[in-house]
Amino acid sequence: MKILLTGANGYIGTRLLPILLEQGVEVVCMVRDKRRYVAETEFGNQVKIINGDLLEPETLKNIPQDIEIAYYLVHSMSGSGDFADLELKSAQNFVKAIQHTNCKQIIYLTGIVNDEQLSKHLSSRLAVEDELKQSGLAYTILRAAIIIGSGSASFEIIRDLAEKLPVMVAPKWVRTKCQPIAIRDVLAYLSEVMANEKAYNQIFDIGGPDILTYKQMLLQYAESRDLKRWIITVPILTPKLSSLWLNLVTAVPYSLARSLVDSMKNEVICQNDHIKKVVPRKCLTYKEALQLAFEKIEQNSIVSSWKDALNRGYLETSFMDQIKVPQNGTLEYKVKMPFERKAEEVFENIWGIGGNRGWYYLDWLWSLRGFLDKLFGGVGTRRGRTSSTTLQAGDVLDFWRVLLADQTNKRLLLYAEMKVPGEAWLELKIIQFHGKSYLSQIATFRPNGLWGRMYWYAMFPFHLVLFKGMAKQITQYKPVEIIH
Repeated sequence: MKILLTGANGYIGTRLLPILLEQGVEVVCMVRDKRRYVAETEFGNQVKIINGDLLEPETLKNIPQDIEIAYYLVHSMSGSGDFADLELKSAQNFVKAIQHTNCKQIIYLTGIVNDEQLSKHLSSRLAVEDELKQSGLAYTILRAAIIIGSGSASFEIIRDLAEKLPVMVAPKWVRTKCQPIAIRDVLAYLSEVMANEKAYNQIFDIGGPDILTYKQMLLQYAESRDLKRWIITVPILTPKLSSLWLNLVTAVPYSLARSLVDSMKNEVICQNDHIKKVVPRKCLTYKEALQLAFEKIEQNSIVSSWKDALNRGYLETSFMDQIKVPQNGTLEYKVKMPFERKAEEVFENIWGIGGNRGWYYLDWLWSLRGFLDKLFGGVGTRRGRTSSTTLQAGDVLDFWRVLLADQTNKRLLLYAEMKVPGEAWLELKIIQFHGKSYLSQIATFRPNGLWGRMYWYAMFPFHLVLFKGMAKQITQYKPVEIIH
């Protein structure tokens, strides 16, 4: 059996892929840019990878005609005004392309949409549902509430709030009820409905056994971590203020925070349990899902994260187009720092940069820059990094995005996703010159007009101190050994 997996490098797709391969099916992964797909993973040689952009119908001709099942796992949490039109267009292009194949079933994961007054994003999901249902092919639609798992947006928001704020002044939406479900159960349902004729032309609500308010979820998280937390609800926090609040105290950017807050006014509770007759399963409780997420984090085995997706949603131009740092019309600041240590040791420091380890020099200044970025609706530095030991193209690294992570040639290339009047790159690599080792560190900036140039020269004094100190510390830093 041949399966088409769209959104193969997204949060759900990344986790679903190995499960499908375990079932012995042939998987075709459709991604907008092959450069974002890590072929070096243990699954890279077991799948076929094709380029396909749902907003460009010509690229969808790459879909093999002999596929039998298609997973539609793409959506946007973008705050752009036309996201609903773009999502609908994507679904329409997908349907037209699939109709020219041997596909027998389309599987779509979406949100629970049982309220009459839906948010813009849930309304958009419903419109996509309708488009897929009209394809003439068998469809299986799984509607989930919030998904709890290491790296999921919902879990990370709950985690940020409960870990950082002993006292929370919260808006009234924390009283809204929902039915959270563990990522493990979502993946099980997605795989078990595949080619299951009992699931054809069916819409299923999927959720765990607990119905909780967002306030209860926060408090139960705190209880699981032995934290004392108090939540005070007030009616005066508008959706906009709530979004700004989430943006400042959690890792989510403002556009995503606004989308989530708008959707939180809707109760997301399962209204049918038909899935139990098709896929009998005892789902994890909320606390069990939390415990599983804690274990993954402690083992540093987070498979995927919501942060791995583009911070502006999948509909935006691929950031991988920036992998070639431009030479013309740019401004640069270069540091070339000699060192006597083994090159492998220095590169280990480069590989461990960001996240909990920080940036080696004047971390408070990096944090201040992240805080200012948050104030202006940017991503800030709270995104951290998915793994403390591995890096790959597409990973988040605080307010940077990894473009290239080349261990063989000892080179790391980052692209800035912070709010700047232009585009910025940061390259760190080890070079050999006349028998000596050097750390090469190049900050490149392509300004947007006069304001961009003014920004660069205003920041230049900070760059002089920051980047030189950072390079020196990277070459000298030695991890602290913990003796048990």
